[in-house]
Amino acid sequence: MRALRLALLACALAAPAAAQPVISEAPPREVAGVRLTTVTTGLERPWGLAFLPDGSMLVTERPGRLRLVRDGALDSRPIAGVPPVHAAGQGGLLDVALHPDFMRNRTIFLSYAHGTAEANRTRLARAVLDGHALRDLRVIFEVDRAKPANAHFGSRILFLPDGTLLLTIGDGGNPPNSLDGRYIRENAQDRANHLGKILRLTEDGAAPADNPFVGQAGMRPEIFTWGNRNSQGIAWDPIRNTVWANEHGSRAGDELNRIERGANYGWPAVTYSREYFGGSISAERSAPGMTDPVLVWMTTAAPSGLAVYTADRVPAWRGDLFSGSLRSQDVRRIRLDAAGRVVGEEVLRVGARVRDVRQGPDGFLYLLTDEGNGRIIRVETQ
Repeated sequence: MRALRLALLACALAAPAAAQPVISEAPPREVAGVRLTTVTTGLERPWGLAFLPDGSMLVTERPGRLRLVRDGALDSRPIAGVPPVHAAGQGGLLDVALHPDFMRNRTIFLSYAHGTAEANRTRLARAVLDGHALRDLRVIFEVDRAKPANAHFGSRILFLPDGTLLLTIGDGGNPPNSLDGRYIRENAQDRANHLGKILRLTEDGAAPADNPFVGQAGMRPEIFTWGNRNSQGIAWDPIRNTVWANEHGSRAGDELNRIERGANYGWPAVTYSREYFGGSISAERSAPGMTDPVLVWMTTAAPSGLAVYTADRVPAWRGDLFSGSLRSQDVRRIRLDAAGRVVGEEVLRVGARVRDVRQGPDGFLYLLTDEGNGRIIRVETQ
């Protein structure tokens, strides 16, 4: 059975026929007939949200706390046993995900920044949620290179149907930030390290034997894709049996990508982005051997949490993507056809930085706002 699941996953993540990316030049029209209902407030810079089987929620706060929200009420006590984190800039306690067999083993996974401003990296840990505390916590993976500065940790966690997980890792930051005598972002094109990649790991943090670069000299075996700037939204699409990820550009050039095993997504050699301090980063928008994005936002969205809507509460949304945005303070509904081609886009205006988007067990979408007094918001139809 496991071999069958692996074969089906490999087919699902194989490259489809190439198509030109859709270029989004202006903010789209608004999603009609919805209202935003605040579920809870009082969160400090929340980053990741996961639903427990009973409908309660685990929420990470970037300063280093894991919180429980039950029946719309934020528990006053943070969950004990969270590892120390490097909480500076974009770093801190980041994503949280449940083990696929959580009902049996009560295991959760946390990604976070570890180290100092001069030398830090993304870590992944697993632990057992035991009442109001974590026990048996152990670090199962860390990025192979320590980097300077406090930017671009990536850090979304996604379990795949075969029981492996994907972990997004940022490229390390923007110029003039450098490592080993080159701009740190150049590491995204270097398969000798983890920076600027999406990694595929076992639940114990090892590289699965069928990863695309296992056994190849000079390449990290954990790498699943490369040439990724800083993906902070990733989602499994059970309707099309594929993975979607959004990715921060620099100045404009944010992307939605269909994730294919072993693919190079081009950063920074191929990009629509421009330098924060000047002109184009690259003259190339597409190149042989590099995978084009599905959608490019030329008005900066700064995309974060990503969800595929699969519920029946709003039938018209089924199969569509919902991508949170930090800079534009909204959620983008990305309408897809059966093959996964973008056929339209709408915007749900929130008026706050949207850090995560999740579908709840009740079929509603839930948003997490990245504020000093962060909120969980439920998206309801009128």
